[in-house]
Amino acid sequence: MISNTYTEALGVKTQKEADNILIDRVRGGDVAAFDILVHQYRERIYSVIYNLTSNREDAMDLTQEAFIKAYQSIDSFKGKSSFYTWIYRIAVNNTLSHLKKHRNRKFLSFDNLTNEASQSDIFDAIAAKTKTEKATLMNELQEKLNEALQKLSLKHRTVVVLFEIEGLSHEQISEIIKCSVGTVRSRLHYAKQQLKVYLKDFTD
Repeated sequence: MISNTYTEALGVKTQKEADNILIDRVRGGDVAAFDILVHQYRERIYSVIYNLTSNREDAMDLTQEAFIKAYQSIDSFKGKSSFYTWIYRIAVNNTLSHLKKHRNRKFLSFDNLTNEASQSDIFDAIAAKTKTEKATLMNELQEKLNEALQKLSLKHRTVVVLFEIEGLSHEQISEIIKCSVGTVRSRLHYAKQQLKVYLKDFTD
């Protein structure tokens, strides 16, 4: 999140307002303003890409590509959605294209799951364990989870990553992957039901 000090310096109260000021500056040729946007969102964009690819080198390259594409097409940003949603859409679409092209069979890492609340039965079951039990369970789950996710289509894996790992809302995911909220919910429900079957041993 952008710092309160920075929003105050710009004379605004919200991150979206601050982002819009920076975008106007970028359009005026201020490259440093775009560097600030990169700094604010780079870590989050890298996170979602890594969770989709499970490859740190690819995630670094694809993160850079996403920001290059955003910079090159900044004039197409109309402000209907937040810059955050817009750059997520660019990053996710670019990553999905990469995965389809390279037929990447590695899926998702839950490195950050132990520090985040989750909304599915599978992850709630893990979160309910003690710290020691959770660490052991997470190690066992990693391999099993990747095997399970290989059985999901890319579109279903994407909503799992964005919702369960990145913590985005149905509405945000809908904007990012350009489908209805109902479709997002349907895909997520299907994916979670399938994962429950594949990971049944971890929720018993």
